[in-house]
Amino acid sequence: MIDAAYVQRMARYNRWQNDNLYTVADALSDDERRRDRGTFFGSIHGTFSHLLWGDRMWMSRFAGWPKPECGIKGSPALVPGWDDLKRERAAADAKLIAWADALDPRWIDGDLTWFSGAVGREISKPRWQLLMHFFNHQTHHRGQVHAMLTQAGGKPHDTDLFVMPE
Repeated sequence: MIDAAYVQRMARYNRWQNDNLYTVADALSDDERRRDRGTFFGSIHGTFSHLLWGDRMWMSRFAGWPKPECGIKGSPALVPGWDDLKRERAAADAKLIAWADALDPRWIDGDLTWFSGAVGREISKPRWQLLMHFFNHQTHHRGQVHAMLTQAGGKPHDTDLFVMPE
């Protein structure tokens, strides 16, 4: 089981790592960011876009954020412009931290029921488990971005949670 402090810490970790990776990606050309590198969502840009899509999808369920207008297959093209993607990522990260800071700890203890387009049926799971999935999903795909950036000659900073600045 997790608590509100976990959610707050992970929301900040998410922002810290997004800042890290977006800064490295910003130094690449647009062609390098869009080059298909054989990952789930193809490119650095596509994976970043999918991450924003996933965050918005989960937060639409958790906190009533607007649901993305496209499905998972369209997620790599959710935000086509790099500057727009950076701006929307920063705004989402700030909004996520504000939500985490205001989170009622009792909310975590309940269940969430939703229709999953990915599996084509209604699902019900404990919220604490879904929050863990939410943050794990971010970390998983940021790991892919980290590898793609390294392949492109980028040098992302440390990713260890225990060295995150306070």
